[in-house]
Amino acid sequence: MKFISTVTVLLAVFFMALPLQAQDTLQVSLNDFIQRGMQNSGQIDYQEQNISLAENKVDQAQAQRVLPKLDLSTQHGVVPGVRSNTNLKETAYYLDPNLENDWDNWAVFTRAEVNAVQPIFTWGAINNAINAAQSAAKAAREQFESQKADMQIRLYDLYQSYVLTLEVNRLLEEAKNEIEKIEKQIDESRESGDSEVDESDVFKFKIFKSEFEIRAAEVKENSKFIQSVWNYVLQAEEGQVFEPATRFLDPIQNPIEELDYYRISAVQARPEVKAIEAGVNAAEYGIEATQAQRYPSLFLGLTGKFAKTPNRPRQSNPFIINNSNFLSAGFGLSIRQNLNFWQITQDVDRSRIKHKQAKYLKEAAVDGIVLEINEKYKNASLSKVKVEKTDEALVTGKQWLRQEQLDYDFGIGEIKDLLDAMKKELELRVQLKQRIFDFNKDMAELYRASGLEITTLKMTN
Repeated sequence: MKFISTVTVLLAVFFMALPLQAQDTLQVSLNDFIQRGMQNSGQIDYQEQNISLAENKVDQAQAQRVLPKLDLSTQHGVVPGVRSNTNLKETAYYLDPNLENDWDNWAVFTRAEVNAVQPIFTWGAINNAINAAQSAAKAAREQFESQKADMQIRLYDLYQSYVLTLEVNRLLEEAKNEIEKIEKQIDESRESGDSEVDESDVFKFKIFKSEFEIRAAEVKENSKFIQSVWNYVLQAEEGQVFEPATRFLDPIQNPIEELDYYRISAVQARPEVKAIEAGVNAAEYGIEATQAQRYPSLFLGLTGKFAKTPNRPRQSNPFIINNSNFLSAGFGLSIRQNLNFWQITQDVDRSRIKHKQAKYLKEAAVDGIVLEINEKYKNASLSKVKVEKTDEALVTGKQWLRQEQLDYDFGIGEIKDLLDAMKKELELRVQLKQRIFDFNKDMAELYRASGLEITTLKMTN
């Protein structure tokens, strides 16, 4: 049966956990299931870190505005003092050509140096770099929204699959009662010596009963698997079992709009398109930032130096620098110009190529989205027709089954005709639920492709 293969795919997506025994059954609505599944998804948590990385790059770009270079370096050690055999003052020791180290007098030597650079005018290079990083962060957020939408579709299908298994289980249970009823009628006819009972029909019935029991066992096992997946996705505690609050699989009530409605919505609302547009903006800012390298930039430089050694005197002569005892500071303006103009030209050309590439990517994405919308629209429209026609066929099948049952009860019907009618009616009932599932899934995928929220789909009037 088709729904069994659908369930198998969903199990592979969500990695099966071990079945849990139901002690506390909790019902969950579709929206709550999607929300909780998203919160518990490790994949979503992983993808969300891309946003944090992109925002971190924005912070790094903004940090270039104020003191992008500010460093402190220090040196420490133990050094001997100095001594002079003259009558010179300590502040004039530099005049003694025979000045010696005093190895009996040791002290701690400390030196520190601070350097800072502050950009003043860079022809917009820093601002454009910040804008490019902000656009890249927006693109990361939109890509994350796209991944969330894909996850919502998978969770939506998983929820619908559980409801489908409930419906099929219910149908098979009802069919089981009908089979037992027919079996009882056959046994009574054979015991009464009814010559109209064909033994070949009895064999066919037994084969059908065995095949039915196999399918019923398959559905039962898949129900257990789906329940385990649910408990895994929702991180159920021991003894908890989650079930859908919706017990019946009804077709989506939202009307299928005109094709242009979904095309326009997709171009305007799809997060993939928004992400590409943000990428185009980032490429434009990147061109401006690269072109700024052609012009000289103005910077303010700041520096400060300090050294202290207690056992060595500071020299008062400004032309004499004592590396163990001094204090100095300074500032000045600096002009930086990259003279490798050929390399700059190549960088600008590369930025322009990336910009064109981003624009072409948007055009290609829009073309792909339009084709995707056409396909999803066709699938949803066809699925709706299948649901309607299968429902009509089921009405006819029920009428046929009732007629054959009446004919058989009055002794004018044959068991094989009753069996054929029952088999066809059961097949149509299961087929209708499967096609409702397919229609709901196709509608959800149409909404996803159009950038619409699948949580706005209405299951009932």
